[in-house]
Amino acid sequence: MSKAADLAKTSTKAGFNYLWGLVISTIISSLGTIYIAILLGEAAYGLYGIVLTVPNLLFLFRDWGINNAIVRYTAQYKAENRATEIRSIFITGIIFEIAMGLILTLFSFFMAGYIADNILNRPIAPLIQIASFSILAGGLVSAAGSIFTGTEKTTYYSIMIICQSVIKTLLIVGLVMAGLGTTGAIVGFTASLIIAGLVGMIFTIILYRQLPQLPTYKLKIKEYFKEMIKYSAPLGILAILSGVLAQFYLMTLSHFHSDNVLIGNYALANTFIILISFFAVPINTLLFPAFSKLDIKKDQLTLKNVFQYSTKYSALIVVPVTTLVMCLSTPAVNTIFPGAYTLTPLFLTLLSISYLFAAIGNLSISNIINSQGQTSLNLKLTILTATIALPMGYFLIMHYNVFGLIFTSAVAPLPSLILSIVWVKKHYNLTIDWISSAKILLSSAITAALTYLLVTFIPLGDLTTTLTISTYSIIIPHAAFTLTIGAVFYILVLLGVLILTKSLSIHDLNNLRSMTTGIGPITKILHLVLNNMEKIMKKLKLT
Repeated sequence: MSKAADLAKTSTKAGFNYLWGLVISTIISSLGTIYIAILLGEAAYGLYGIVLTVPNLLFLFRDWGINNAIVRYTAQYKAENRATEIRSIFITGIIFEIAMGLILTLFSFFMAGYIADNILNRPIAPLIQIASFSILAGGLVSAAGSIFTGTEKTTYYSIMIICQSVIKTLLIVGLVMAGLGTTGAIVGFTASLIIAGLVGMIFTIILYRQLPQLPTYKLKIKEYFKEMIKYSAPLGILAILSGVLAQFYLMTLSHFHSDNVLIGNYALANTFIILISFFAVPINTLLFPAFSKLDIKKDQLTLKNVFQYSTKYSALIVVPVTTLVMCLSTPAVNTIFPGAYTLTPLFLTLLSISYLFAAIGNLSISNIINSQGQTSLNLKLTILTATIALPMGYFLIMHYNVFGLIFTSAVAPLPSLILSIVWVKKHYNLTIDWISSAKILLSSAITAALTYLLVTFIPLGDLTTTLTISTYSIIIPHAAFTLTIGAVFYILVLLGVLILTKSLSIHDLNNLRSMTTGIGPITKILHLVLNNMEKIMKKLKLT
């Protein structure tokens, strides 16, 4: 348990450093995106999203799982006191990313005309050529991010992505206001990735120089490449299949439906879904290196505890955030875009559903399998998902546009997730705390239902009068007031429902206190909440 506790503390601290960078960068990007969406309008904003489907698709063929290998071997060698060998891991991964990035950038640049005319059915070849350079730049960003994750230097990652978001926002807004429209947006996006990649490489050089080096040790690029690609190749194919599915959905939507307004609403909903990703992405990212430090043959009990608690506590965070977004999607969108993007709240609510699967382990399962070297299993599961998703997606998107896309992306992965849960139980004797997951889902559902009733049927609009402070008057919009009241109500009710349903035990509260120690000023706030919850539970004799 002490080893598990140490892993939990380390991962929580690294995850928090990852989180603050993600939050700040996303807030900056989101503010820019909102302003860009207003400046461009729904149709031009939809076109911007369509152009980026090309580099996003080619991104998938650049990595081949090497970044996962960087994370795994860096974390493993660090835990095994083999830090000297990490130098070879760094260099091998970066060389591979640069080589593949160059090849795919050139391919995208020279094939832009064919893609624009024959696949996307839009005269956007010059825009695709500009966006092509983001493929190489994105490779540098990804390689640096994997190095920072494996070494748990996530502060560097946060700085890198904040730089990217600041530059992207300033450039895109400036170029769009200068009259360059969608072209300016594409230029700003590409330039920001190039600069972020250079920043990432600078931090990587700093980390590289800090690694111990024996006088007799020489870099073994060829040897480590063989080991890394053997591990990562199934993950590369997996990522390609998963990514191709996502881009296949968008291209099928673009091919059968010429309504850029519909696509613009969907693109904006995907932007809002980042509110959930704030919490899901750091958890998913940091679980992999944490699991990679453990061997199922040597650390079976520790791995069992880490797996079970990681699933429970990630669900405790992600599921309530998901239901909060779902029940407040309408006032959230209306606060920023009053009278516009009317389909976005519905799309946002539907897109959020897949994040509820955190309660059944979807953030932990694939990480536990990959960390133990069983990458071929995840590849087989992804092939199963693709086999279901391709025909389902084609038919449903053709007939039901965005609704068919969202349904397919949520339902198609479920059989693979269920099979992976069964496999982990059979081969590793690892299981999910199903009762705790059910209680967390129930608590979140009850709270979301009550919040939805509050913001929908109680006339909060009658309360949105002018707020007078001293001699100043502030007019609070109806949607903003509703959003604020709904969010506060949700948080307060959720804490009470979690206590009444016994979703958390005193032991859980102690674990959470231990895990969140040393993450800065937020520690005091979290511990205050946990301490008060413990007092209430003891007073009500719910321990």
